[in-house]
Amino acid sequence: MSAMVKVVVVGHTNTGKTSLLRTLSRDEAFGHVSDEPATTRQVEGIQLLLSNGEPVMLLLDTPGLEDPDGVLDALDRLAGPERFDAPERVRRFLDGPEAATRYEQEAKVLRQMLDSDAAIYVIDCREPVLGKYREELTILTYCAIPVLPVLNFVANPASREPEWREQLARLNLHAVVAFDTVVFDEAGERRLYEKLRTLLDAYDQPLQRLIEDRRQQGEWLRRAAAEYLAELLIDTAGCLRIIPGDLEAAKLREMILRNQDAVRQREQRSVDALLRLFRFSSSHYDHAHLPLVNGAWGMDLFNPDALKHYGMRMGGGAAAGAAAGAAVDAATLGVTLGLGTLTGTAVGAVLGTSLPLHRRVWGRLHGFSEWRVSDDTLRLLIVRQMALIRALLRRGHAAQGALASGGGPESRWARGPLPRPMREARLKPKWSRLNPELFDPTRGDRQLAVQRLTEEILAELSEQEAN
Repeated sequence: MSAMVKVVVVGHTNTGKTSLLRTLSRDEAFGHVSDEPATTRQVEGIQLLLSNGEPVMLLLDTPGLEDPDGVLDALDRLAGPERFDAPERVRRFLDGPEAATRYEQEAKVLRQMLDSDAAIYVIDCREPVLGKYREELTILTYCAIPVLPVLNFVANPASREPEWREQLARLNLHAVVAFDTVVFDEAGERRLYEKLRTLLDAYDQPLQRLIEDRRQQGEWLRRAAAEYLAELLIDTAGCLRIIPGDLEAAKLREMILRNQDAVRQREQRSVDALLRLFRFSSSHYDHAHLPLVNGAWGMDLFNPDALKHYGMRMGGGAAAGAAAGAAVDAATLGVTLGLGTLTGTAVGAVLGTSLPLHRRVWGRLHGFSEWRVSDDTLRLLIVRQMALIRALLRRGHAAQGALASGGGPESRWARGPLPRPMREARLKPKWSRLNPELFDPTRGDRQLAVQRLTEEILAELSEQEAN
């Protein structure tokens, strides 16, 4: 016996067999997915690996069963007086001329069934329960290997899951799994592997190791995503620019727009990292825009409508700019432009000066302002990045539509105080990569702040998932 269990994925044409393999393997490029019937014409395989690279399962995609009526009739004709047992009857059928002509696709499925340890029978549970499905299941039982029915598209409003469960029970198939290949369900995937364990005693240990490995991978994914977000939030909260008080309005607006663009690019890098982490390509995401929750996508981070969308109060950037003697327009929204708010310590940190020198520098910088990302914009950043992480955690690798958050519970930081590590970052410009002339990656206090914020984000994600 091989330590790697071989599982063939079968079913009627266009039920989502290839989609299931994409989701289980976390490989969006496997096979070809289409709404057109009979997309898969050959048997294709993909290995499931543990985190250490060890293969534990071979999943085999097969063509759809297109004419179960005809195949069942052909198999019944082979019963005859010799009374071949069921697998032998299938072998006789495969040796006959019809297997190479009229029933070529079904023959590919049956050959693979005879050479596998178990079969997953994929059912599009949006479809009504028809006789052709009962005939398919009868044919599969002739191969004498365990068959696990998987109900696909259970999250769809048109799902007929209760009807299918009742019909499968009548066929003495009680080990059934509901698993949507588009809306990923981590618990559903675990149930699928657990049901396979009950059907395959000989492979109990490798399947148990796969289940545990998938659990650990899920925890690691959440922590890594939380760390990416924590890094983004610390960088953005600590971002600081010094603006001369006598800067003309056009130059001031140009500087503000340039600073905003740097923040946008930093968020985009975080988005790109999250997509890579979850093994999704850029095709799942529109790089030209960044997302918001509740289906409102494509709204710019510094667009005032973004803040209004969440009922967040508008900052006083434009008023502060005007007080500084400049006609500042909507470019300042989403940031603060505080007049005379810099402390001597902050000026010294920004300019890289020693404590004795910063007092003389501060005297020469009278009238200068500090540019920062506003608290409300930071709240917006938290809300939509948390929504993005939740969406990725729930997205199957067979999904074809645009990435959408689907709403969800609001973060407690949407209107309340920002997390303490972010408030500390306000006073630590050396923590931010957006201040390249100051950033010090070796600072232990920054790493501790990122760790603390990561734990807070993980706790928030757990609370939101529980709701």
